[in-house]
Amino acid sequence: MHRFVLTDAQWAKMEPLCLGKPTDPGRTGADNRLFLEAVLWIARTGSPWRDLPPTFGNWNTVFKRYRDWVKAGVFKRIFDAVSDDPDMEFAMVDATIVKVHRHGQGAKGGPKIRPSASRRVAGPLKSSR
Repeated sequence: MHRFVLTDAQWAKMEPLCLGKPTDPGRTGADNRLFLEAVLWIARTGSPWRDLPPTFGNWNTVFKRYRDWVKAGVFKRIFDAVSDDPDMEFAMVDATIVKVHRHGQGAKGGPKIRPSASRRVAGPLKSSR
């Protein structure tokens, strides 16, 4: 038995928008939920397609199917269908762990040329006339 990320209620909203049906010839519709779980796994982990676990199928087959769905606009339709009920559980960001790069803070970057300590001890530079 597979452990799904999608709830049955979420899947019920998405299923009619998927390409292919289980009755279509070939493997285009028999495993739509597993395919969506594979896409969500990639999005969640940020892993390359080649690192997709074998339980989701051949990574190249899943990737090709993903590209077909992107071109057909299926993911846009699915997003529109499920965005009416957002799950904010994973959208919260704790500001104590967020760090901004120094360029984003307005700090000036780059190396700074500073006089060496030996020149400061010797006194001000004398100008030659």
